[in-house]
Amino acid sequence: MSWLAVAASTVPPESTQQALGYPSLFLLVLIGALVPVVPTGALVSSAAVVAFHQTAPFALGLVFVTASLAAFLGDATLYWLGRRGMRSRNGSRWLEAIRSRAPEERLAQAQERLADHGVTVLVLSRLVPAGRIPVMLACLMAKWPMRRFVRGNFPACLAWAVTYQLIGILGGSLFKEPWEGVVAAVVLTVVISLAPGLWRRVRSAA
Repeated sequence: MSWLAVAASTVPPESTQQALGYPSLFLLVLIGALVPVVPTGALVSSAAVVAFHQTAPFALGLVFVTASLAAFLGDATLYWLGRRGMRSRNGSRWLEAIRSRAPEERLAQAQERLADHGVTVLVLSRLVPAGRIPVMLACLMAKWPMRRFVRGNFPACLAWAVTYQLIGILGGSLFKEPWEGVVAAVVLTVVISLAPGLWRRVRSAA
């Protein structure tokens, strides 16, 4: 961990962190929403840890606004691209990317729950690891209009940002050094993201 200690000793001042951090967080979360391989939850938790240790007012509030807005815009853009792919005779690479991230079993479950509970499922999908894409594809296959998806996705992004920010605040409150809190927050988010998959494997093996 010596390299972490060196990194901590060379942390730039808060003004520089804010000037670089918020635009970087926005861009990375936006990309993560469009390309569902970027660990956006860990990014938000890490940013919350850093904000927790800053003296600047509203630092945590800015992390929340930045993350939720980027997630919302990314989801809306991906859904719009998916709708275009559904209407296109040849589909699109974006639609194919969504389909490739939604296994048939998860998609069938998402379609059933969406038919029964509507927008509520969309809101909860962002809180369930790997739950966002199957539900988004189910919305596309159900031909939800853009307006309906956006109305449901807005509170989903707010709830998602709050959840991962609370994980970061927890990590930041447990350790004095920001880098220690970042490590703890990243580990916790990874555990949370892997737990459902491991549980399904255990159940299928049993």
